[in-house]
Amino acid sequence: MPENTRFPESFLWGCATSAYQIEGSPLADGAGPSMWERFAHTPGMMHNDDNGDIACDHYRRFRDDVRLMRDLGLTSYRFSIAWSRILPSGTGAINQKGLDFYRQLVDALLEGGITPMATLYHWDLPEALDDRGGWLNRDCADWFAEYASTCFEALDDRVPRWVTLNEPWVVTDGGYLHGVLAPGHRNPYETARASHNLMRAHGAAVQAYRAVGAHQIGLVVNLEPKYPASESAEDRAATQRADAYMNRQYLDPALKGTYPPEMREIFGDAWPDWPAADFEQIRQPIDFLGINYYTRGLTAHDPSAWPLYARTVRVPQATYTETDWEVHEESFTDILRWVRDRYGDIPLYVTENGAAFYDPPVAADDGVHDPLRIDYLRRHLRAVHTAIKQGADVRGYYLWSLLDNLEWSLGFAKRFGIVHVNYETLERTPKDSAKFYAEVIASHGESLSEPRTK
Repeated sequence: MPENTRFPESFLWGCATSAYQIEGSPLADGAGPSMWERFAHTPGMMHNDDNGDIACDHYRRFRDDVRLMRDLGLTSYRFSIAWSRILPSGTGAINQKGLDFYRQLVDALLEGGITPMATLYHWDLPEALDDRGGWLNRDCADWFAEYASTCFEALDDRVPRWVTLNEPWVVTDGGYLHGVLAPGHRNPYETARASHNLMRAHGAAVQAYRAVGAHQIGLVVNLEPKYPASESAEDRAATQRADAYMNRQYLDPALKGTYPPEMREIFGDAWPDWPAADFEQIRQPIDFLGINYYTRGLTAHDPSAWPLYARTVRVPQATYTETDWEVHEESFTDILRWVRDRYGDIPLYVTENGAAFYDPPVAADDGVHDPLRIDYLRRHLRAVHTAIKQGADVRGYYLWSLLDNLEWSLGFAKRFGIVHVNYETLERTPKDSAKFYAEVIASHGESLSEPRTK
């Protein structure tokens, strides 16, 4: 008899996107530039010199995109707000036309029966604030709280769930340690400061929400469960460092009020003694935690891989996505269960999960066939269902992504969408995976129990 894979009746079925990746028109209607605007237009920083000037043109086509969501049967949609659309200088004067865009988007979602989840920061710091030090400036917590309060006052009557930060680990690892993402720095001393200030900004935004908000606010982190490549003491120690750096660095201060002890081992004298008052600000009660999951990390000691002295080992005969991430759905269940065991029964949302596989630049007459993505989604949705059965309080799933889009410094070379975008014409074509996801939603997950070959 097939396993029952029906999800709880209140479970939210969604898709996720971010502003700079899909909106286009980044300077329209009074908006200011973000640090991604500068980074993307710096020669050599982006694949093929791609940028977000047009992206998916969602800024002008959002009503059509909401109709696509409605046709899929989505019950929720997670999007991000571009800070510099709202406050072109990062602080001070409010750009009402920028707020109007998000008001109209939220209204269209609600008219379509789709519950919005708004992310305040998905990596696009206003350029004016980056010029003032950005996340290296302790004033950033106050800047972020001001911006967040502006959004709350304009939209909280219609947005029931807010996210402060999306993936602070990626912001600092890519943007301040390795230089492959905006703002493109390579400095471990900056990395530690930026990480800490991001968490202070998170806490300040939660405090601001408690003053004016009526619903829920949370944090989104990307988690990658780490497993030792062998039972050697060196590999086990490397795994602990990798886990602390990627997984516990942000959750521990937000939910426990302290950093993992491994952080000082990793950064050495680049990791300062933080003021105790900072942790009081960071550890604000949140209403939910968002988890972005894509892959696991089979970890080995590597004396050449500073500062972690650890590397991820490629697994023979495993399936890998176009972004070279191993497909390993069992680890998805593991990480959801780990969060419950370590941090308690906090409500969870899977705020991103998906895969990049090759899709043609132009959709064929009979559509876009993406069986690898369908298989990935089926396996990972079943892994979420297993975690729920094992006691994880998972209340919703947001597939990454609704549309093919600008994959940051990888440009338009990697496609995560379940809706194909022809970047020449901007035509949208739902892929087979979109039809699969619509069936999952319509059956509340029961179709996941059907054979894969169907």
